[in-house]
Order: sequence, then C-alpha cells, then structure tokens
Amino acid sequence: MAHLNDDLLVITDLDGTLLDPNTHEWTPAQAWLARLIDHQVPVVLSSTKTAAEIIALQESLGLQGQPFIAENGAIIQLDARWEESPDFPRLLNGVPHDEILDVINRLRDEHGYKLFCFSDVDDKTIAEWTGLSPKLAAMANLLEASETVIWRDSDENLARFTASLEALGLMMIEGGRFWHVLDARGGKGQAVNWLKEEYRKREGRLRTTLGLGDGPDDASLLDNVDFAVVVKGLSRQGVVLKNDDPQRVYRTQESGPAGFREGLEHFLGKA
Repeated sequence: MAHLNDDLLVITDLDGTLLDPNTHEWTPAQAWLARLIDHQVPVVLSSTKTAAEIIALQESLGLQGQPFIAENGAIIQLDARWEESPDFPRLLNGVPHDEILDVINRLRDEHGYKLFCFSDVDDKTIAEWTGLSPKLAAMANLLEASETVIWRDSDENLARFTASLEALGLMMIEGGRFWHVLDARGGKGQAVNWLKEEYRKREGRLRTTLGLGDGPDDASLLDNVDFAVVVKGLSRQGVVLKNDDPQRVYRTQESGPAGFREGLEHFLGKA
C-alpha cells in the first residue's frame, strides 16, 4: 500500500481515466484531486494531448505549474520551479512534428494507405472527430513532436505501415480513439522515468509512484511505476502489462474519473 504522507508522485492519463471519454468531465475525481493538492502530492498529467491543451486543463484542475507529459511522452513539461534547467520549459524527445508528418505523407503517397492526419484537416473537422470545442480543437492541432492519425485501412497494411515507421526510428501507438506517430525514443514510460530521476536528483530521494491509465498507450507508463491502476476502458486490446502482480496492479470496475477515484481509494484508502 502507498500512503498520502509518503513522498508520493501520481501520474495519470487523461481521456478515459481522469476525464470522461465522452463529456471530458472529471467531477467524480474532484475530491481526490483536492486531497492530493492539500497533501502537496505532485499530480503529473500524461496524455496524447498537446502541451497547449494540458496547460489549459491544468488551470481548470488547479494544477498550474506542475510537470506534465504531452503527446504520448514526446514532450515533457518541467515543473515551473525548475527554471534553471537547460531543458526549461519543456523537453522534446526526438524529431519534431514536421519531420514526422513528412514521413507519414511519403509512405501514404508511395503505398496508398487509407489514413487521415489531424494536419490534413481544419479545426472544425477536428472538433467533429473529437467532440472538443473549436477552441480546444485548435489546441489539439498544435502538435510539436507527434502526429495524430485515423487509420482507415486493413490490419495487414497497418502492420506494414508500422514496420516502415519502425525502420525509420518512429513508432505507432494506439490511443483511445486515434493512433499516434512519434519518435521511438519517446513514450510515456520513458517520460515517467525521466521525471522520477529529475525528482530524485532535486530531492535526494526516490518518490513512491502511482500511475493510472486506461489504454494500450498507457502500458509503458504503468510498467514504470510502483503501483498501477488500470482503469476500465474501451480498447479492444486492453492493457497488457509486463508485471501484472496484484500487489502492484489494480484493475477497476468503474471507468473514467469514477475509476480514477476507485483506484486511488484502493491504494490510498477512502477519502
């Protein structure tokens, strides 16, 4: 069991975990967020979302200035207090967005793959695809180190496309509704480990880490924390972990922010 009075670090996915996947609300998780803030526990948001989206969301959640992981680990935003770091305000892991988009477009042109990128369409279309407001849809298109993809082709062509990306040092990750292409050096797990080490260097001790996620793209996050909450999700693949020890991993019955609450209650006790 973990304890609120421990040196605790909470890392949570957003859509489908802290946020309802359809309404984007977090009301069932609100009391727990307040409790974590009161105990000065850092809450690191980890998502496929862009840095612009997460900064706006942090303000709504009362988490301004805390570190976060954007674009599936391709971006790490540093704590606002770490201004002296050469990586401040945020670290980009790997190649930038425009280079990734060039690779996707070349492979699509060469092989005729049926796919759509966020970069192919306007903000109104992204709003229709995601259910976001026009303002948030515009933020979702401010990609810095990844590209968001809708795949409309066969599983066989998906395997070929993925293999071509891997040969070029990129990777394809399945999110809740979309696919994401980023540098193979990225990933949520790598970003979590970078932040854990950064806290250790600054504080002289390792924090106990508790991670929460609901999709396949969260597996690397959950494999690299001390305690993992797999929130009930919609992915057909589920979340497959390398270490599924029930002493370390809890799978919720509830989904979305109610699952977030359930997972924290399991490891930290009821509020």
